[in-house]
Amino acid sequence: MNEQEFLPISGTDYVEFYVGNAKQAAHYYQSAFGFQPVAYAGLETGLKDRTSYVVRQNKITFVLTAGMSPDSEITKHQAKHGDGVKVIALWVDDARKSFKEVVSRGAEVVEAPKELKDEHGEVVVASIKTYGETIHTFVERKNYNGVFMPGFVEWDPVFKASDTGLLYVDHIVGNVAEGEMNKVVEFYRDVMGFEQLISFDDKDISTEYTALMSKVVSNKNFRIKFPINEPAKGLKKSQVEEFLDFYVGPGPQHIAMATDDILKTVSEQRSRGVDFLSTPDTYYEEVWDRVGAIEEDKKALKENKILIDRDDEGYLLQLFTKPVEDRPTFFFEIIERKGARSFGKGNFKALFEAIEREQAARGTL
Repeated sequence: MNEQEFLPISGTDYVEFYVGNAKQAAHYYQSAFGFQPVAYAGLETGLKDRTSYVVRQNKITFVLTAGMSPDSEITKHQAKHGDGVKVIALWVDDARKSFKEVVSRGAEVVEAPKELKDEHGEVVVASIKTYGETIHTFVERKNYNGVFMPGFVEWDPVFKASDTGLLYVDHIVGNVAEGEMNKVVEFYRDVMGFEQLISFDDKDISTEYTALMSKVVSNKNFRIKFPINEPAKGLKKSQVEEFLDFYVGPGPQHIAMATDDILKTVSEQRSRGVDFLSTPDTYYEEVWDRVGAIEEDKKALKENKILIDRDDEGYLLQLFTKPVEDRPTFFFEIIERKGARSFGKGNFKALFEAIEREQAARGTL
């Protein structure tokens, strides 16, 4: 194995959210987004400090975790940041080797490798720090055939919503403070062996009022992609600054979830109460000339407010939810790729203006 392949990653294993009420959060992800109940851990399984519900849709697994006491680290995290992502877990073949490699390159240790065992086998996990208070956990589960991992039991409630066509995590975006983006990119490049795919500056991502800068890093097989944003100087407070204020520091801003039928996925989620950002009709007056021929019904895309963009390899369709908690912080992106491997550069202005309208309504622009 050459130097460039010291950290092979098969994909996103799970994303863990620290939330104020795990039971209610799990119900929301089931009913609104169509996730299926998978596993549970809590008082009944011997846990005293936390309760966790695991939900899944195809290759996307979310763990919703709440603290059980005011002095719990989970409770403190949620009190400071609101509901948000704590763990981005990476699926690897060898967690011990992965951990050793990144620590030798300067990663800050959260938890050394440990084996979790039950009657279904063993899972090896190890964790390191990334930006803010977020962590990466390496998960090795090749010797495990249980429902999620040791410590969890099957969760099989009566209520099961139908899925909404979500397939896998396409990318996860992180927001960091001004001047921090390049340091985070260097961490992923030097410590984890990622490559920088693309860079956007404040000329690419700006409106009349606000701007940001962004760089995208990816692992070698492109299954893990992390755009990293920082605010840029503007006339008013940018969405990244608003996030940093309300999240109280850096953190994951949104998760992009892939579908192969965005019209069906978005219309189904909208009918279940998911709120999406609104795209003005004027956007569609020029977008067709920009993106050229597409397979989808243009009228249906306009009715569902879907954004469209094209790169050298194809086109993509995307739409963003409004924040999914009380603070204007974390949200989701629904994305369908028709060959395009980019991130919707042509939509940045329309997206930012939509967010600015929401910021104006909140009084935070």
